[in-house]
Amino acid sequence: MGQVAAIAAGGAIGAVLRFWLSTAVYQLLGRSFPYGTLAVNVIGSLAMGLLFVLFTERMSLGPEWRAAILIGLLGSFTTFSTFSIETLNLIEQAYYLKALLNVIVSVVACIGAAWSGVIIGRML
Repeated sequence: MGQVAAIAAGGAIGAVLRFWLSTAVYQLLGRSFPYGTLAVNVIGSLAMGLLFVLFTERMSLGPEWRAAILIGLLGSFTTFSTFSIETLNLIEQAYYLKALLNVIVSVVACIGAAWSGVIIGRML
């Protein structure tokens, strides 16, 4: 039950951080493209890659802490379901190029960010 509580606590923190960051990005860049969702997904992917390596290869961190941060915090911080509905909304509004761009940039940038995080983590 300790891991479940840790995941719930991390999830609450990650959700609030996601809201703050995406809101700030939308205020800065506007809502003509899902910039806020893209930003949290790329940052979350980078953090996931980096912290995964640090926690599994470099540090001895208890399972509750790993679960709280990787599953809870980063799981709620990244926003794949939001990405999906925003992409669908672009398609329904006939913004096909923006929808395709969102899919390509999100997938490539997030996988690239996770890979970068892994590389950075292994260099430390």
